[in-house]
Amino acid sequence: MATVEGPPSSKRFKNKEGAVVQYADPTTTSIRSSSLPNPTLQLTGHKGSVYALEYSPSGQTLCSASFDMTCLLWSHGEYTNFNVLQGHKNAVLDCKWCDEETIATCAADKTVMLWDALTGTRLRKWQEHNKIVNAVDTVGLNQVVSASDDGSCLLWDRRQKSSLFPLASEFPVTAVAATDTHVYTGGIDNLITCWDLNMQRKVYDLKGHTDTVTCLAVHPEGSHILSNSVDNTMQSWDIRPYVAGKKRHAKTFVGHKHNAEKGLLKCAWSADAKMVTAGSADKMVHIWDEFTGEELYLLPGHKGCVNTVTFHPTENVVCSGASDKHVFVGELS
Repeated sequence: MATVEGPPSSKRFKNKEGAVVQYADPTTTSIRSSSLPNPTLQLTGHKGSVYALEYSPSGQTLCSASFDMTCLLWSHGEYTNFNVLQGHKNAVLDCKWCDEETIATCAADKTVMLWDALTGTRLRKWQEHNKIVNAVDTVGLNQVVSASDDGSCLLWDRRQKSSLFPLASEFPVTAVAATDTHVYTGGIDNLITCWDLNMQRKVYDLKGHTDTVTCLAVHPEGSHILSNSVDNTMQSWDIRPYVAGKKRHAKTFVGHKHNAEKGLLKCAWSADAKMVTAGSADKMVHIWDEFTGEELYLLPGHKGCVNTVTFHPTENVVCSGASDKHVFVGELS
């Protein structure tokens, strides 16, 4: 049974001035920056590591994906668990909302699935990959793209049973992100590759990482892409069409850690793109100022590797999931 608990007494963070302070106690202060019932919540219910978190477009629902082969759906506000997505036969590694009612998931069972979030009903089961499917993203309103250890990305139409076409790579693909016209992939070759969907071919590679790319995330306005890597850096890249060559590299963010497990640690933009965040093996949530590269927040509390972090789309709230099987939801000052 999934449960919600209040803030751990030891929960602390660095504020924008660098001072370490306690989370606000809701019984002693009336100054709040979100609609959460407490400044921080601990969500329990998963029986395995939490690998992915994703808010629905409106922010009314949070989906958490886990090693326990399930996704739990949480209602924003009190964060009650109102549905469980069950059907994968191995660890669920990623999830992405297609719209307010539909979510796509992928797993180590080599499948991609599409779900009705309101009923928990599986709408599609796509199984053309022949190895672990590491990541999934949406392309426009009706398409989904998936990345696999089999060296391919497959494009799917929500209304069809078979994939539309593949984007082939020589190496396992560990990360994928998409705009309406392009797909970006990352893998164990340390490269980020841009693919033109209309021409169905590679356009260019982005070089800069020195180890596996574990996650990609597109800027809310589609102008940049964020990449996390086992090389202990997170980098941003300018993907606007009139930018070329080395000028595409924008910033490098450091401070978070990967470990020997080389997990596919996620990264994310805030809704206003003023902050970026990434998972970290040091059990901390790291949040940076996107413009300056300065680390704004360092949030402890997890007892295992932080695999995924995401921002709420409308509120000043950050959410993290870890190998300790827990999800923390907290407001930022």
